[in-house]
Amino acid sequence: MTDSVPVGELRPAGEPAAWIALPDVAEKLDVPITKVHQMIRERALLATRRDGIRVVPAELVTNDTVLKHLPGVLTLLHDAGYNDEEALRWLYEPDETLGGTPAAALGGDRAREVKRRAQALGF
Repeated sequence: MTDSVPVGELRPAGEPAAWIALPDVAEKLDVPITKVHQMIRERALLATRRDGIRVVPAELVTNDTVLKHLPGVLTLLHDAGYNDEEALRWLYEPDETLGGTPAAALGGDRAREVKRRAQALGF
């Protein structure tokens, strides 16, 4: 179940355009729900609560995989002292130098730059 913002409506800064519930993440990745919970615990995937339901930003789960560089970036952000909500805000904060948001850049050729910036936060 993906919850997207209606057309013409602005989403809050630092928020993804769409969410996907954990059971749907499991189905999309073709893994048991327990594996999704494990991925969240191990910081290979980022989840948060919205309206009482744990959800994942939809664009972090592309096709049948998690974005390749996401686990590394989440580890770097955690090591820099970011909690899950702060990491989510950082990933979805618009950044003109990346041509969008760090989350969007992770899916393209700017992933190394996103990782470098996340690493610099720890210093």
